[in-house]
Amino acid sequence: MSDSRIEQLKTLIQKDPSNPLGRYGLANELFKAELYEDTIVEINEYLKLKEDEGAVYRMLAECYVKLGNIEKAKESYSKGVEAANRHGHPSMAEEFEESIEFLDE
Repeated sequence: MSDSRIEQLKTLIQKDPSNPLGRYGLANELFKAELYEDTIVEINEYLKLKEDEGAVYRMLAECYVKLGNIEKAKESYSKGVEAANRHGHPSMAEEFEESIEFLDE
């Protein structure tokens, strides 16, 4: 199921590479398929097109954790804190700050 969804989203993006929703959807499906490096690429493409309110940074950080790059994970969470605060999501910012603290342990 996930593979066909990934292919559908890739086709959608080929038709319209500047579709942020398509990019986000593809990143999400790649993440579910545990294709973390590909997820990171799609998240970065998404972020070139749209300012995220914070949630995508959780996925990005989790990819880096899965790949063993804790510094990049903390950097991603930090960017998520900034985005969440800009968009009025204090509980999300707090969650990300706690995640950074957890990674520092």
